[in-house]
Amino acid sequence: MAPADLPKGGSRFDLAIAIGIIAASEQLKRVDLSQYEFVGELALSGNLRPIQGALPMAFAASKSNRQLVLPKSNGDEATLVSAAQIIAANSLTEVYLHLCNKRKISAHITKKVKVTPSIYGDMSEIVEQQHAKRALEIAAAGAHNILFFGPAGTGKSMLANRLLSIMPELDEESALTSASIRSISGDQICPSTWRNRAFRQPHHTCSAIALVGGGSYPKPGEISLAHKGVLFLDELPEFGRHILDVLREPMETGEINISRAAQKVVYPADFQLVCAMNPSPTGDIDDQRSNPDQVLRYLNRISGPFLDRIDLQVNVPKIDLSKALKIKHQSKSLIDTKPTNISSNVHLLKVSSNSELASCIDRPYDEIPASGSPISNESSGIESSSIESSGIESSGIESSGIESSGIESSGIESSGIESSGIESSGIESSAIVKSRVVAAQERQLKRQGKLNKSLSGSEIEQYCPLSETESLFLSKAMQSMNLSMRAYHRTMRVARTIADLACVERVNQQHLAEALSFRSFDRMLTELTE
Repeated sequence: MAPADLPKGGSRFDLAIAIGIIAASEQLKRVDLSQYEFVGELALSGNLRPIQGALPMAFAASKSNRQLVLPKSNGDEATLVSAAQIIAANSLTEVYLHLCNKRKISAHITKKVKVTPSIYGDMSEIVEQQHAKRALEIAAAGAHNILFFGPAGTGKSMLANRLLSIMPELDEESALTSASIRSISGDQICPSTWRNRAFRQPHHTCSAIALVGGGSYPKPGEISLAHKGVLFLDELPEFGRHILDVLREPMETGEINISRAAQKVVYPADFQLVCAMNPSPTGDIDDQRSNPDQVLRYLNRISGPFLDRIDLQVNVPKIDLSKALKIKHQSKSLIDTKPTNISSNVHLLKVSSNSELASCIDRPYDEIPASGSPISNESSGIESSSIESSGIESSGIESSGIESSGIESSGIESSGIESSGIESSGIESSAIVKSRVVAAQERQLKRQGKLNKSLSGSEIEQYCPLSETESLFLSKAMQSMNLSMRAYHRTMRVARTIADLACVERVNQQHLAEALSFRSFDRMLTELTE
């Protein structure tokens, strides 16, 4: 049990202590125990009982080139580490006879099991909401945090649950790390699902310790259990403000530091945050059952620094039910599960002037006309008075892009449909969207060795250079929308991802305009405070 100052707990040391006693009493002769690691709980009968954390123990044993002796019931989990040498025994007697070379235990081999993918629905099940689906694709491609807000029943939770269906598969190292965290927490590791990304959805009544981890002997919380996966916070304002604020550091660093009197632990917490909320305490901001002050108090439960760490803010409006049902019926014969040409499916905004570009900032993606569809102030819903009041000259941006309600409709224009290569229903399967996400991530990893969400300030300058005109456009937009420097960096990262989805090497004004269109929550707050 030495060294004494090393924190120890649980019953996993039983087998090691028993073998130590047997060796000290000279019942094991000419056996080099230094090549073994022993873990397991002993019953009074001498049988071995399962333990928690077998997977990370196997990972550590393989790195030190030692054989791991553990209970038989933990054998399948431990052999997920392909390089590990596993000896799985049923009892202390079996271990003793194996060490004495009287009855050897054969190396534990797990039967090959077909990996079962997670079932969280398909993107083709979401009708309409093209702006929100486009945002979800961008979030998956760049691993960006995303917030959906809108009235109840508009599909916010449905969108969040579809994110895993368009995310690339985990590599073995990331899957082992994620599974190891679950193993430490006591979750059963299933050979058929261990490589799937985690999807964690804690209730809004959970404590800060449950969310980030802790306890006398610190255990992983929900954010660590969601490592390399999705952390979904539904009904975001119902979470305590102090609970949300403890997420700020791990959202930036990808890990959580837990300090207690007995020990200090660092757990991985590289999760992708997805939030959903109503824009009003009554559920719908348009029902006028809450006055602006009540709505503002409700929204102010979420701190500004927390919102700054969310890359995409997406309004999910109500849709025409009869139209949605008609599209759903017609689309069944249109959905093609085979990946199509990536570049042809990417809708690239094209405008001919800065004034036209400015009018796109406050419009959902599916309402932005494609090439050949001119934009006018009348069609964009921006009056000349609002253009003048924004304080931005025609040389830069002619409009602040803030609508009176802060919530836009989500119709699909024919020009946008034709240019995007999507059928008139606007419905695509997850397989098609995933093919574009995978291609975009490959571009990022080849260019910079990391996904866009992890780009530092200096790397943004290196991989997202802007011309003088583009810099002026962005700076005036940021000033008009009253966004922070952190929000500036996040907007640049999103624009970089949009360019990658379009297979374009350089970020341009079109990408910046679309990235700014995903700051609709900021615009709504600005409207309410004026």
